[in-house]
Amino acid sequence: MKRKLLSAILCASMVAASLAGCGSTAAKEEATVENEATPAGDAADDTADDSASDGKLVVGFAQIGQESGWRDAETMSIQTYAEEHADTVELKFADAQQKQENQIKAIKSFIEQDVDVIGLAPVVETGWDQVFAEAQDAGIPIILLDRTADVDESLYATFIGSDFIEEGKLAAQNMAELIGGKGKIVELEGTVGASAATDRKTGFDEEIAANYPDIEIVASQTGDFTRAQGKEVMESFLKSNPDIVGVYAHNDDMALGAIEAIKEAGLKPGEDIKTVSVDGVKGIFEAMVAGEANCTVECNPLLGPLFFETAAKLKAGESVEKWVKSVDGVFTSDIAADVIDDRAY
Repeated sequence: MKRKLLSAILCASMVAASLAGCGSTAAKEEATVENEATPAGDAADDTADDSASDGKLVVGFAQIGQESGWRDAETMSIQTYAEEHADTVELKFADAQQKQENQIKAIKSFIEQDVDVIGLAPVVETGWDQVFAEAQDAGIPIILLDRTADVDESLYATFIGSDFIEEGKLAAQNMAELIGGKGKIVELEGTVGASAATDRKTGFDEEIAANYPDIEIVASQTGDFTRAQGKEVMESFLKSNPDIVGVYAHNDDMALGAIEAIKEAGLKPGEDIKTVSVDGVKGIFEAMVAGEANCTVECNPLLGPLFFETAAKLKAGESVEKWVKSVDGVFTSDIAADVIDDRAY
């Protein structure tokens, strides 16, 4: 299996590119990314000759799918970076369509193709031990991007992403401020078993229980990180709990679905029912400007440059931190209009 060091020129170009920022996230017609629209289950059909990479950094990335605007922004950040650095980077991309088995097939395909580094955003936390061990046996390091996996730390090189528990705590603090520290609220959870959902719930629920005894979470149910499910679950919440004063959603897309449900119920989102969510996509900023949402805790999806910089270090045999934290912020409706034009996703 090939395990060659990057040349000094490649390392310098990767670091310089990372300092330049995330670049454009606009779609490009002439993509150089392999398998851009290929489901992960079909990834094994790609039998590209490794010798054709000409010393490039060859990375396989298994994406979850297209569950939300946030996920699309992350995908675009990765693909755009690869396109703009096609002289030094080769990306093999697979879309798992929200299925773990498809991600596992993609990883096995990347191992067969002898890529330099494998990256993935795990659909769920568990069930990765065997395929991660196969990658390790092949000498291919794994980067977890934006979601963690419940495996021994020796089976992956690093995790790049946010502190989901902290996001949940910040969401709880802002919810408490919005509703005056008391009232009944509901929670829209993300995909069952996903680290982002598990930790955002833990952070929020524990913060409420520890510091806000007059706030009651009367219902909590998964909306699978999608707008459609967020709306459907919120409709059910409203029928069962007519006196709720707030909704916490594990991502903005579910919050936007909840806002639709609140309006259809004849209530005013952002006023009658306060909203707090996580991600920071432009759609929620538009809702805040319109007075229909109140707060979003940012989870930056523009991880492409940091991902490839880290992959280059791993190929070069350099050490990296076990957790490379992304930089995030908190945004409320009173400042949304001032920053919305600067949102890149």
